[in-house]
Amino acid sequence: MQPTATVLVYSDDSNTREQVRVATGRRPAPDSPVVEFVECATPHAVLAELDKGGIDVCVLDGEAVPMGGMGMCRQIKDEIFDCPPVLLLIGRPQDAWLATWSRADAAVTLPVDPVEFASALASLLRKKKLLSA
Repeated sequence: MQPTATVLVYSDDSNTREQVRVATGRRPAPDSPVVEFVECATPHAVLAELDKGGIDVCVLDGEAVPMGGMGMCRQIKDEIFDCPPVLLLIGRPQDAWLATWSRADAAVTLPVDPVEFASALASLLRKKKLLSA
């Protein structure tokens, strides 16, 4: 049986969530596990899913409404014990300092570039695997 990784994707925009799914494919890299997605369109849904556990990586849309992914990232880093790594989707490269403020583990720009995104996601999955071992 192949290992799987659960990736939470938060965005109020269904097109952004689709870009993440398409960029990831079945797995973001040959050495990565098969990815299953949990999609959330509201901050409440994100917190509920994280409370359940089992999330390996969070992908948060920095442009989401009513709460952006940067604020959501900072909140979950403060409130969720053993918070999964966070990949933040930012509107422009100049917002990278805000991703640092939010304590995101990685950031890529929107629209999602499939190569850049898959590489960043695979890197976070590798780190998570090493930390769990």
